[in-house]
Amino acid sequence: MIKARVTVTLKNGVLDPQGKAIEGALGSLGFDGVHQVRQGKVFDLELDTSDRAKAEEELKAMCEKLLANTVIENYSISLA
Repeated sequence: MIKARVTVTLKNGVLDPQGKAIEGALGSLGFDGVHQVRQGKVFDLELDTSDRAKAEEELKAMCEKLLANTVIENYSISLA
């Protein structure tokens, strides 16, 4: 069994209204000096394989087909 983490973030240049809202909320809570907040999402998965190359190949396919909108998002994969 292989554990994996996929992190999906918006590409640079793509507007991030949720990040802007978080930035504003942090300022309202007294956390001054916080700028350029970008939000993303994290997926933790367990795969029934011991073949790391196969796991990475399957994870890339998952990202391309479902987990990330590759037009506006980047993704990174890390295996444990």
